[in-house]
Amino acid sequence: MSNDITSSMSLLFERTDKLITNSRNAIGSIANMLTVYTNFQIGKYIVEEEQNGDDRASYGAKVLDSLSDYLTAKYGRGFSRSNVAGMRQFYLTYKDRDSQIVQSSIGQLPDLQNSGIVQSAIGQLTIKENWPFKLSWTHYQVLMRIDDANERSFYEQEAFNSAWSVKTLKRQYNSSLYERIALSRDKNEVLRLANEGNIPYKPEDILHTPYVLEFSGLEDKPVYHESDLENAVLSKMQDFMLELGKGFLFEKRQRRFVFNEKNYYLDLVLYNRYLHCYVLIDFKVDELTHQDLGQMQMYVNYYDRYEKTETERPTIGILMCKESDQELVELTLPENSNIYAQEYKLYLPDKKLLQEKLREWIEEEENLA
Repeated sequence: MSNDITSSMSLLFERTDKLITNSRNAIGSIANMLTVYTNFQIGKYIVEEEQNGDDRASYGAKVLDSLSDYLTAKYGRGFSRSNVAGMRQFYLTYKDRDSQIVQSSIGQLPDLQNSGIVQSAIGQLTIKENWPFKLSWTHYQVLMRIDDANERSFYEQEAFNSAWSVKTLKRQYNSSLYERIALSRDKNEVLRLANEGNIPYKPEDILHTPYVLEFSGLEDKPVYHESDLENAVLSKMQDFMLELGKGFLFEKRQRRFVFNEKNYYLDLVLYNRYLHCYVLIDFKVDELTHQDLGQMQMYVNYYDRYEKTETERPTIGILMCKESDQELVELTLPENSNIYAQEYKLYLPDKKLLQEKLREWIEEEENLA
């Protein structure tokens, strides 16, 4: 076979492969949009029908039962009473987006009954910026059960921006990520969390209170070695990076420093592409001391003087401690040192307790305003 023919065949293979891949991705995207749209519209129809009933409570139950029986008999699985009730809840949760759906190309289809219109609109669906639902139906089944609108919006933004799976969304919700981040922000920053997600603009934006390392598998016992925690975390590096937040890149573990003929080892060196800086992490299982803080200051100084380029921001140091001591940090380190002592937990926090703390904090902020 000549080189010209081989080259031609390679181009054919490449173009065919790209076409099939793009088509399958588009089909999946369109199928998800149609599923979300259909379930939203069914929920809307249910609510409209319920509003026509005299006794809404009993009539509403009758509507759900009757519709579930009808759809199951005609289409089979997928229309149990709980699923139909979920469609109703989906509409009630996101009914403020009804106008956006109407304005989108999919919303202009008359109940999707005209297949010609469906086919002509399919090419527009993936590029319509005003389509309000960017996630899968399974994601929204989780999100619509979150009562607080700001918290729900935060998880939706984070799930989309970070391409979270449903499993990851559940883990982050159960670990109270929103409350842990919000408690370290001011009121305006909390509103930004709801609208944008947790995009870091300054060093404090990458801090959580506390970090949750339950994925490490370590028991929350009084005594274990720092190497145990480090090895457990590094064996689950993907989960650890997810817990840290957006934009983290792994560079090195056990970075060796030599000072006055003594060897020092920094547990973890990361880089954050949003903040454009190095992030140094040391794990501490014993009581935090001023020596620990001084050592981290040395690491940060080294990176700022010998590793950081002129275009990069100052290095951040994080001491992950079983118990932090903010008074010791403030007394030992200069202001704006870029070094933080942050607590970690080996178990999921009490979500209701964190929610209550957040409500109290917001009320205090409003009273001071």
